[in-house]
Amino acid sequence: MAHWMNLGQMLKVNAKKFPAKTAIKDKERSFTYPEINGRVNRLAWNLLSIGLKKGDKVAVLLENCPEIIEVYLATAKTGIVIVPINFRLVGKDIEYIVNNSDAKMLMVDSEFVPLIEEIRPGLGNIAGGGYVVVGGKREGYVDYERLIEGSADKEPEVEVFPKDPWILIYTSGTTGKPKGVIRSHESHIAFYLLNAVDSGFTNHDICLNVMPLCHINSTFYTFTFLYIGGTAYIHPARSFKAEEILEIIEREKITFISLIPTHYNLILNTPPEARRRNVGSIRKLLCSSAPVRKNMKLAILDFFPGVELYEAYGSTEAGIVTILKPEDQMRKLGSIGYEAVGTDFVKIINAEGNEAAIGEVGELYSRGPMLFDGYYKMPEKTASSFRGEWFSAGDLARRDEDGYYQIVDRKDNMIITGGEHAYPSEIEEVVGSHPAVFDTAVIGMPDEKWGEKVVAVVIPKADVDENTLLEYCRDKLAAFKRPKQILFIKAEEMPRTPTGKILHRVLRDRYCR
Repeated sequence: MAHWMNLGQMLKVNAKKFPAKTAIKDKERSFTYPEINGRVNRLAWNLLSIGLKKGDKVAVLLENCPEIIEVYLATAKTGIVIVPINFRLVGKDIEYIVNNSDAKMLMVDSEFVPLIEEIRPGLGNIAGGGYVVVGGKREGYVDYERLIEGSADKEPEVEVFPKDPWILIYTSGTTGKPKGVIRSHESHIAFYLLNAVDSGFTNHDICLNVMPLCHINSTFYTFTFLYIGGTAYIHPARSFKAEEILEIIEREKITFISLIPTHYNLILNTPPEARRRNVGSIRKLLCSSAPVRKNMKLAILDFFPGVELYEAYGSTEAGIVTILKPEDQMRKLGSIGYEAVGTDFVKIINAEGNEAAIGEVGELYSRGPMLFDGYYKMPEKTASSFRGEWFSAGDLARRDEDGYYQIVDRKDNMIITGGEHAYPSEIEEVVGSHPAVFDTAVIGMPDEKWGEKVVAVVIPKADVDENTLLEYCRDKLAAFKRPKQILFIKAEEMPRTPTGKILHRVLRDRYCR
């Protein structure tokens, strides 16, 4: 039966179409499309030969490296489901994900072996031969390179269909245990094709990936280029040094990067000698995971002259929902744009359960071909996240008269002070615009008089005191929205997800004890 080809199947095609072209590279290695297809085929056959079959789960605890790309591709060719695990998690969380996912194999970076050894007695689903190590030999672990030896370079004889599950990825979550999000090949195929249309990517593009490949953002953007025949440069997610990133851009002639505001902040604050790097190869930039303030946008566009800046809104579950295009960056400041190609009209549902009027705040619901299949082993949670075919990630938004959307805040982050609703993102925009502020997060803290008070947690980049920032907000925010207190912290003290989103819940727990 004819159907859209998944990422692994397209690798076979691209190996023939682009026999001399680099598909994947990092600081030390480079693989053409035929070379990477050969390695992936041998890995796929060896996974099948040791007894894994279509539908089985393989967990991976790996930093960004070519090997994790190979595992994604091999599972796509075999119908095996990959379970990427955030390498920043502690042992008990890793143990929960491995067990909850029913993984039968665990591939782990050699530096994480001591962590796995601590929890290994509790990993009941994985047999002794199911532990694989990447980056060095370890006793009790199969060497990864052995898994790509001894098999012929031929395509696996497994029928894999677009609707088959491919990725079981666990969200960081705001409360409780992480949720396993089931995503099909079809949902990713849709993204690759629609993303190429919406952003104008071609097989001539070279993507620099610095976002963790255990996160959905990287599987979207990095894999788009492998799907259409471009090149992906893989950089460790924990080694973001702005000066090094600029050097890579210059050396590799990078044309696209997906970054978060924190990354852009670091680049914009590099010393003068680093800023002299030639970054003229960059054609397009994406900013996701958090809003980009006006002053930062202007600085990005000045730093990368002639670049097209995109912003995207979406989630692990929904994929990309809306895009703010380059031509709208200044015209629609604060907006997340309008519906991405292939996405149905977004619904904003107010507190009464009706579609909100223009300008009215409500919960954002979306549907489209990038939508996930459900939460693993959580039918009740899956059902509660939908209204019919429409999914909500819990974000509050409004629509303007031109059909552009603005995220007001997370439903869980809203502060109710004196009966008034204060949205942290609006206040963060003001506090963050002060030249001495590197980054900020606004939370609600208990208050005897008002129920909650607005508190700004600030990472300074220059000397500044609490009174200065409070006074700065006086004429820019309504009285109930103004911070009543400023807390100063170091950058490393700000709790974040792997993609840089600030964990407001963790801050509230920290300061509200």
